[in-house]
Amino acid sequence: MYDPVKDGVSKTTESVVYTEARPPAALDELVHCFWELRTVGDLVDGFRLHAMPDACVNLLFDQIDTRIAGVTLLHTAHATLDLGRSFRYAGIQFFPGVWRGDRDATVDHYVGEPYEGDLPLVEVSRAAAGFDFDGKVTVFAEFVETLRDDGFVVPNPVTAAILTNLDEIHSVGDMARAAALSPRQLQRVLKATTGFSPHDLLKVLRVQHSFRQDYLLSFADQSHFTHSFRRLTGYTPGQFKKTFDV
Repeated sequence: MYDPVKDGVSKTTESVVYTEARPPAALDELVHCFWELRTVGDLVDGFRLHAMPDACVNLLFDQIDTRIAGVTLLHTAHATLDLGRSFRYAGIQFFPGVWRGDRDATVDHYVGEPYEGDLPLVEVSRAAAGFDFDGKVTVFAEFVETLRDDGFVVPNPVTAAILTNLDEIHSVGDMARAAALSPRQLQRVLKATTGFSPHDLLKVLRVQHSFRQDYLLSFADQSHFTHSFRRLTGYTPGQFKKTFDV
């Protein structure tokens, strides 16, 4: 199944810890992972996270100021988030296409304001804040079950078929065949369930998948790969590998 890499944490950064846990089997069609990113003591300088597009929706919870929470999604452009000198964020990362909440309520930038939407994100954040990471995972898993029961997250057979067959997908036509849809049907379904056009989703998935396999299996040549990688991440592959802990 699709396994996007974590956002870019500079190799020179010390005292920042990232932790990740897989969901229970009952939720593995919906959730890629539960995660936490936190400092261990105050940093000397502010920390900048290099967030990369992966087509996943994240529910983000500030575990220091639990009023701050949000629904986040990057499309085809990276973002640099200034998280300051001390922070503790945790979240839920959903696979592409399973989120059915209000897409207009998602943000593609730093979440620094109290949440004012309709979801009980602040209540969930408060419930999780008193626990270590394992305890947060339990709280988040229970919340995902509630979201599933209320129809906010739903298994998506179209995106699941695409993600399962990424090794064989090199074009929008390949995506349509994997999903057993015509290109026009694929366009309509993906736009409705992910907010992406097939072409934009393919760009994101291919670059993400290049971290897990030889890039030449997804791209025609090194020049094509480097161009696509730089447009999505802001770095050449060599620069990215040298700069970030991936």
